[in-house]
Formats: sequence, structure tokens, C-alpha cells
Amino acid sequence: MSEKKEIFADGIGQIHFAGGMVRYDFVTLQPTEDGKAPESKSNVRIIMPPQGFLAAFNSMQQLIDKLLDAGVLQKNEQAKKK
Repeated sequence: MSEKKEIFADGIGQIHFAGGMVRYDFVTLQPTEDGKAPESKSNVRIIMPPQGFLAAFNSMQQLIDKLLDAGVLQKNEQAKKK
């Protein structure tokens, strides 16, 4: 079995569509020298075709639904009212 590379990200800094591809820029939070709030630094970009993006989105939605059912996440009813 081949070794898999793991990448950590605190979140997605930007997601955009350019050149016919969906591009995710993943970020990590880096401390500042002066002790202020950490800064987001882009560290990895994932580029995929729109079909791959839709498949990934559907997989994430299915996981969100499972986490809601398990009580790990809760729906934000206030966000729905806005």
C-alpha cells in the first residue's frame, strides 16, 4: 500500500472559478510577532474540474447530513430566518 500524504488546513481562504477549473486555496493560521490575532497564510491550492467539484460538494453534503443526524452539528435556525 502506498503512503498517503496528509495536509492540514485551518480552512479555505478563497474558492474561485478560473480557466474552466474550480480552485480552492487552503490556509493555515500563523502567529504574528506582536501577539495579535493569527494571520491566514495560503499553503495549498487544489484545482479540479467542475464535475469533480460537484462530486466533492455532494460528498461533503452527505457528511454534513450524517453529522447533523449524529448530533455532532446543529442547524443554525437564526441563519435561515435572515
